[in-house]
Amino acid sequence: MQTKMKIGELARRTGFSTKAIRYYELLKLLPEPDRTESGYRLYGQKDVERLEFIEKAKHLGFSLEDIRDILILDEQQQRPCVHVLALLDQKLKQVDDVLRDLKDFRKELAGLRKESAEQIERLPADAICGIVERGVHAKGEAALAWLEFRHPGKRGRR
Repeated sequence: MQTKMKIGELARRTGFSTKAIRYYELLKLLPEPDRTESGYRLYGQKDVERLEFIEKAKHLGFSLEDIRDILILDEQQQRPCVHVLALLDQKLKQVDDVLRDLKDFRKELAGLRKESAEQIERLPADAICGIVERGVHAKGEAALAWLEFRHPGKRGRR
């Protein structure tokens, strides 16, 4: 017989918060759990494995909607890896686009830096800093925003 655990134990074993686990149930990423007579949720090893899969898929850049689609295909005993290949193709294109934008942004920053260094004495004195006042290219902003989304710093793990 499979050992059942309550939500707190599942959270400890997987590193997910209890709030995230309940949210994933709401999104149908986790199946409705069994319950005790008093209403406590009960989980098993399959739930641990599913949460581990979700975490790995998130690290590959898949959205929760993408992950739900993969899990649905698996539940329908279809081959989700064919779908995952298509998703990976989309991710590769996104990364290529961001890399191109970052390369363009780097060129723009280097040009701004060189031009500003040469003209530093002629920059407007009435601005806080004339270099900043010139602005940043929209592609650079979009690329930096994408990077921040993918690597949000020291926020919570899940």
